[in-house]
Amino acid sequence: MSGQAFVDQLKQKFGDKIAGANFENVDPWIEVSVDGIVEVCKYLRDEPSLAFDYLNSVTAVDYLQTDPKKAAKADFEPHMQLVYHLFSMQHKHSLVLKVMLPRWRDDVEGQIPAAPSVSGIWSTADWHEREVFDLLGVKFTDHPNLRRILCPEDWEGHPLRKDYEMPMEYHGIRGR
Repeated sequence: MSGQAFVDQLKQKFGDKIAGANFENVDPWIEVSVDGIVEVCKYLRDEPSLAFDYLNSVTAVDYLQTDPKKAAKADFEPHMQLVYHLFSMQHKHSLVLKVMLPRWRDDVEGQIPAAPSVSGIWSTADWHEREVFDLLGVKFTDHPNLRRILCPEDWEGHPLRKDYEMPMEYHGIRGR
């Protein structure tokens, strides 16, 4: 099945929960709406002809240009993007899913965006989602144990966000 035929099949099944695709990329990808990610992932895992039984990774990208001159020329609005790499052991094929999120929930700075957890579909998502939460500030709803994984529990902010400012001091230890 061609890439476009596959996307058409998904659009027929999930409608506007399939928001786009790019099969010209080195890693072809399909964009899924945030409210459709769990349903689409269950289908991709459970459909015998697809059998995406392995989640390689969940990560995120912060699309923000902090330089005002470069921001004025940027061809994107600031946002967060979740990226899921899937693989089928049985069929030896892979797929990348992307989910677009606002940088801040309800455009309120400091209110991190949220997406449903896929840890109930692939257990490896548990640790990957915790890392994304900790470092990039995306909350995964229905996650069984969403807490920091690399930074201390009392750390403020999310260090891989492009607008993150490293604290001058942490528990009396100067950082700069």
